[in-house]
Amino acid sequence: MKTVPRVLVVEDEPAIAELVAVNLRHNGFQPIWAEDGEAAQRELDAVLPDVILLDWMLPGQSGLALARKWRGTARTKAIPILMLTARGDEPDKVAGLDAGADDYITKPFSTQELLARIRAVLRRRAPEQATEAVTIGELTLDAGTHRVHWRGQPVKVGPTEFKLLAHLMKHPERVHSRAQLLDKVWGDHVFIEERTVDVHVKRLREALGEAGAMVETVRGAGYRLTAQPQAALKAG
Repeated sequence: MKTVPRVLVVEDEPAIAELVAVNLRHNGFQPIWAEDGEAAQRELDAVLPDVILLDWMLPGQSGLALARKWRGTARTKAIPILMLTARGDEPDKVAGLDAGADDYITKPFSTQELLARIRAVLRRRAPEQATEAVTIGELTLDAGTHRVHWRGQPVKVGPTEFKLLAHLMKHPERVHSRAQLLDKVWGDHVFIEERTVDVHVKRLREALGEAGAMVETVRGAGYRLTAQPQAALKAG
């Protein structure tokens, strides 16, 4: 039996929430509406959704603060968050991604764009098909158990960063352009900007700590994963 994806819509404007909910229901999703952070937390405590649509401007805690809180909580950290915002400026978009959002959509938005972005984050959340472990230098990724280890120690990596790292580790030493990474990691990148890749690479490096140097920026070309990062060679 096919399960219907649950979408938690955190939006304080009833007209927008109702419009979104109607379109979600008509396209095979189960919307749950919460008008502020407290109501959203009650829904999360009851049943975890498959995706969270989170408005930036909310009464009480802002969407930005909520995204940070849910990303920092073990039970909710893997749920894809798509931020709804009237703020279309680049710094605001980056702030949303840095807070833990997987994607953002600027109001006003089309129904088709919203649905495409939801489907895209759901595809990203789908477990890796491959179950084998990949080891590059002292960094190991196991797609079957969804774990990453550096020098035998576990490393906590978000769902999108995990998929990004898995792709880079399966093709070591190869340079990948931002467009190629969007295609291979994000799948449907029609509405996703290349800047999104930079933000997730930054988050991946931060999560990897010392091993982050293995993810190299190739100026004017993109990114590659190497067992012998230049930073380590210079240090040696």
